[in-house]
Amino acid sequence: MNLKFVKIMTLLAVIASTGVAGKLFHEHRSFREPVVAGEGLSSVKKLGDYSKSVAGTINDANVYIFDSGVPGGAILIIGGTHAEEPAANVSAQVFTENLRVTQGRVIVINRINTSASTCTRLGEAYPRFFHVKTPWGTKKWRMGDRTANPLDSWPDPEVYIHYPSGQNLAYMDVRNLNRNWPGRPDGMLTERTTFAAMELIRAEKADLTMDFHEAELEYPVENTIVTHQRGNEVAAMTSMMLTSQTFDVPIGMEFSPTALHGLSHREIGDHSDAVSYLAEVAEPMLDRIRGITDEELLMSGRDRFVMKAGEHKLLYAPIDEKGWPADKRIARHVTTVMTLLQVHNMLHPDRAILVEGIPSYAEMIEKGVGAFLHDPSAAPKGRVFYD
Repeated sequence: MNLKFVKIMTLLAVIASTGVAGKLFHEHRSFREPVVAGEGLSSVKKLGDYSKSVAGTINDANVYIFDSGVPGGAILIIGGTHAEEPAANVSAQVFTENLRVTQGRVIVINRINTSASTCTRLGEAYPRFFHVKTPWGTKKWRMGDRTANPLDSWPDPEVYIHYPSGQNLAYMDVRNLNRNWPGRPDGMLTERTTFAAMELIRAEKADLTMDFHEAELEYPVENTIVTHQRGNEVAAMTSMMLTSQTFDVPIGMEFSPTALHGLSHREIGDHSDAVSYLAEVAEPMLDRIRGITDEELLMSGRDRFVMKAGEHKLLYAPIDEKGWPADKRIARHVTTVMTLLQVHNMLHPDRAILVEGIPSYAEMIEKGVGAFLHDPSAAPKGRVFYD
């Protein structure tokens, strides 16, 4: 075979592969996630409205505000901190699409780190998208990475020095939103994002915040509410109620470490009047010992390799052939917030937050979360937004 011909064919194959890859990358990065806001929506702001440092950037997230008009407290619900933890942003969106507030205010950010959702973890073969079945069709979201896209935040330092504590952290954590609270207006992208969120918390006088997360079953802080010390009483009672009355797998309570900086449950509580909480739920796709990393594993939460690890007592959460399906993970997050509000209202009646329209844990398990997500093509244009 002619050597010149081989070179030409090789070059054409490389060009074709590059073109296909470029198309796939562009489709993932530019996909817009539709949100059908609930009838109780009062207004939609941008994170950049609270700080110009993030205005116009990829992380200038939508801020959905549900204001009852009746004096009470306020909660900020945060989804999408880590975009490889999809139950987090879908849980936030369940609130965005169904919420009615009868006292106080609820503020929701479905995706606080949009940048992280525009790429996936290198070498892990993550799916680009994931889907939820609904009565009207299928709803689609971007699958992402734990940290912001290097295209949006570059270069990484040799050592990331957290501001303002001065604590040294791993270099890639400069792009990890949950290592960058409380942020600063002239820092890297994630620092500017958390700074804007802190400005939001202070401006809206939030009483409490909830940051949704998922974690591998090998991680010890699992199926847990992590709380700032000012929220110990509320978190403890919430944990007891959910464990005794609702969840088949107990949800524990962990104290936020005072010496570990950058985390939402530590810094929000230290740098504002809000009491900060973070909720973790088990996601087998994040485990190092998993099988094929595909959408089936992501959504079903079933993996025989992770089960085998459980048999050898290597996990911090139970798993069987039923796995940890996305519906269950999302239902746990949504119900945790609802119970947290119930306890908060009981202990702080002067700052009560009363909500309606959110499905119960049993309803989400029975019908699937998709039953509570709405068709953007059938919704009034004024209620359809994009994250």
